[in-house]
Amino acid sequence: MHIVDLLVFIVYMIVVLGIGFYFLIRNINPDDFFVGGRKMGPLHVGLSVVATDVGGGFSIGLGGLGFIMGLAGSWMLFTGLIGAWLTAVILIPRVRALSDKKPMFTFPQIFEHFYNPKVAITAGFISAIGYIGFTSSQILAGAKLASATFVALDMTTALIVMGIIAIVYTVMGGLKAVIYTDTFQWIILMGGLIFIGIPIGYSSVGGMEAIRSTIGPEFMSFRNVAWQTIVNWAVTILPIWFVGMTLYQRIYSTRDKKQAQRAWFIAGIFEWPLMAMMGVVLGLFARVAFENGMFEYLGYMAGDELDPEKGLPLLLRTVLPVGLMGLMMAAYFSAIMSTADSCMMAASGNILTDILDKFFNIKSDPKTVLRISQALTFIIGFLALMLALYMENVLELMLYSYAFMVSGLLVPVIAAFFWKKRNSVAALWSMIAGGGTTLILTATETKLLFDLDPNIFGITASALVFITFLKIFPDRQKAAS
Repeated sequence: MHIVDLLVFIVYMIVVLGIGFYFLIRNINPDDFFVGGRKMGPLHVGLSVVATDVGGGFSIGLGGLGFIMGLAGSWMLFTGLIGAWLTAVILIPRVRALSDKKPMFTFPQIFEHFYNPKVAITAGFISAIGYIGFTSSQILAGAKLASATFVALDMTTALIVMGIIAIVYTVMGGLKAVIYTDTFQWIILMGGLIFIGIPIGYSSVGGMEAIRSTIGPEFMSFRNVAWQTIVNWAVTILPIWFVGMTLYQRIYSTRDKKQAQRAWFIAGIFEWPLMAMMGVVLGLFARVAFENGMFEYLGYMAGDELDPEKGLPLLLRTVLPVGLMGLMMAAYFSAIMSTADSCMMAASGNILTDILDKFFNIKSDPKTVLRISQALTFIIGFLALMLALYMENVLELMLYSYAFMVSGLLVPVIAAFFWKKRNSVAALWSMIAGGGTTLILTATETKLLFDLDPNIFGITASALVFITFLKIFPDRQKAAS
């Protein structure tokens, strides 16, 4: 990287860390830290939602899909559009009606309202574990970007550097810092991709003639994907909009129901087609560049094996002019950090509010609770960094984390909001059955019917257990609220 790019990158990151410090001295209570004071506007929240959901991890993952399958990889984020708009129409009105009566910080508090504290604690554990894994995937994405950009930087060092930056920023700033910096970062990232990355990438690889002569026609087809893959994406990603702690925090952070709904409609459009298409198109350009030997000066020879998720950062490093490359790398790092810090905060909120407070009844002044929250966030970030050191694939780690949360939490939350029979025993055991089934099938690498995702079988197990326990314990219900 040229010294000018390095300086641009350093200045950019100092600005982002400065925003975190700005809110460090202004956060005075858990409301500020976890839900942004409950006064955030729809544009800021909408951009923050898509930054958290897509983030750098999916951006790097989308580049990898474009490298492997071309334009068809964009269907992965079509589930994001559907999920965002479904949430806006059918979930947000119910969540806001509940949180307007009783201010909430976390997603599992909904389980306590509809079921009982034991169910909420279990949900807190599942959500916290899932978000620690998701945080790891973001740190890993940042490390891959760094190691591909700075050739002399090995993956372990890159992981440690990325982890430290993300942890320090999150501990300082809280949700308000996250949401405001997300707006700034995504304007730069989107503008950079539209006006810089894609045009320069297209020109540098030789335009459409070079693309068609280098890769097969299937890369330009939206049908170059197996139906099982689309089903797996849909069942894993779409339900996260109903069980994602980071998303509930943003619902709570808005002023009212209508502003929350506007934010989710904005997020859906940014998910697909905007970010989806830009990510896979750049990944496709990277595949053309790799096959034509454009990365050989970095030691990646045409025809050799290359990690698909490194294709996009290698392309940007190769084709972007001095100055612009530093800006684009900083924007990608910031996008990654936006998701990482949101996930760290989600996990710390789960552990503090849904687990520790239930066991130890933490009662203290707001400042002390805020400091405990920050300490928990630091510990969670450290655990996520340790996990990232043992994983290799960003998208795989993200989808595993998604699947664990979805299979454990989806059925009981759907029953809570849309079914009058709210049985606490059924909810508790459906969580254990769903999350446990997915974990066992994933860990044992069991060959499944039609090569479907373990998450599908986890959700099915959860639903069957829930219905069965409703029959066995018909009197263990909490009255509809």
